[in-house]
Amino acid sequence: MESSNLSSLPEETLDVEDEQQQQQVNKKNPPVSAFSSAPTRPPTQSSLKKYVPLEWTGFFDKEEDVCIPDSNDVFHVYMAGTEGPVVFCLHGGGYSGLSFALSTSKIKEKARVVAMDLRGHGKTSTENELDLSVETMCSDVFAVLKAMYGDSPPAIVLVGHSMGGSVAVHVAAKKALPSLAGMVVVDVVEGTAMASLAHMQKLLSSRMQHFSSMEKAIEWSVRGGSLRNIDSARVSVPTTLKYDDSKKCYVYRTRLEETEQYWRGWYEGLSDKFLSCPIPKLLLLAGTDRLDRSLTIGQMQGKFQMVVVRHTGHAIQEDTPDEFATLIINFISRNRIGPHGIEIPGLRRTFQPQQ
Repeated sequence: MESSNLSSLPEETLDVEDEQQQQQVNKKNPPVSAFSSAPTRPPTQSSLKKYVPLEWTGFFDKEEDVCIPDSNDVFHVYMAGTEGPVVFCLHGGGYSGLSFALSTSKIKEKARVVAMDLRGHGKTSTENELDLSVETMCSDVFAVLKAMYGDSPPAIVLVGHSMGGSVAVHVAAKKALPSLAGMVVVDVVEGTAMASLAHMQKLLSSRMQHFSSMEKAIEWSVRGGSLRNIDSARVSVPTTLKYDDSKKCYVYRTRLEETEQYWRGWYEGLSDKFLSCPIPKLLLLAGTDRLDRSLTIGQMQGKFQMVVVRHTGHAIQEDTPDEFATLIINFISRNRIGPHGIEIPGLRRTFQPQQ
């Protein structure tokens, strides 16, 4: 055994010397290869840098907590702009007010923007986080507007996405907001929404439930296709999560799967309510197949303006924020909506609060 070990030493030494010589030759005359000019692959960790969260301060001017009198409810709002009508934004289920962050940076040049975290979402805190009935959410909107502007609110343009679009329609249909000057509903139609409810629980349960970091959650939202704009995801996704100390990971802030009893109420009768609202209306859709019969007839009769936004997912305001902002600004301009209401050359119609 010893002799065999000893005899192997010279061979190993020669192998090392040969390898060293070969390395020196390679340095002088590097081998030509198809991969010789390929850049070194960066570490995996560095790929997460593009998913680092972005602060809302780059888009909104300030944030406020709106306390509702005679209750423990505190609604969080993000605000921007100093003049023009108020574009009051209502996000979809599972999103937050920061869903409108990127588009706000452009809208605020022509109008004021208020984006509200609805009950059970974002930084809002309420006594019953799971009461997402459309009636309760409508009451929340009225309460926040009352707390912010008292009895003399400025001209309001409601903008609602998905579930928030349903809330906007129900608020407008009540005809209890005298200063309401216009409404924009984003990618929600009764027929399509009602049909999708049967698959909603399966959709919610199939999504990833736990995230080791904010970066991972942002990456999943983009790679999974729910959002297509990385910068918007970097701003909006963090407020849709909360850290679970028991599980040592991030989980969803909103427990949508526990609110199923309210889902049908969001969308039932929505088309007729939308058409009945006596204000300028804009419907933004990600595809023409989303129109149901009532809306098709109403659109042909010119009861509302409709725009189909191409190359976008469900969250139009996040996926194409510049185009979304332009559509909002054009809607305000086309309908001559000023800070006090509809403005017509030679005649300005102002809204007076109801007594």
